[in-house]
Amino acid sequence: MAEFVMKDLVQKAQIAEHFEIASRATSREEIGNDVYPPAKRLLLSRGISCASHQARQITKQDALYYDYLIVMDENNLRNFHRLFGEEFDEKVSLLLSFAGEDRGIADPWYSGDFESTWNDVNLGCKALLKRLGF
Repeated sequence: MAEFVMKDLVQKAQIAEHFEIASRATSREEIGNDVYPPAKRLLLSRGISCASHQARQITKQDALYYDYLIVMDENNLRNFHRLFGEEFDEKVSLLLSFAGEDRGIADPWYSGDFESTWNDVNLGCKALLKRLGF
């Protein structure tokens, strides 16, 4: 969800040329899968396309390439550290930390609360853009 929210925000602000936005999994459960159907419906209901997405696991090359490595929750952070140790700690952050909140975003696959996840993702993405000076 966060990938597509962020892409939508930068597109609407006409600053997309400054960004390369992608999402990667920290675990293997969903590798190859499309966006979870209820999340896809929520995004589409808000006019945000998430077409042609296929989950991929993060690689060391990804971690080296990207300037920011944003995770949604503590579980993602643990998985990230399991994969890479502390090598990329200066790049990795919880999304809501940019909004001054010290908590993760609830995974709606477990909570069933896609609206709360949408609100948190939107808050975090907007705060990240502000932190980046946009």
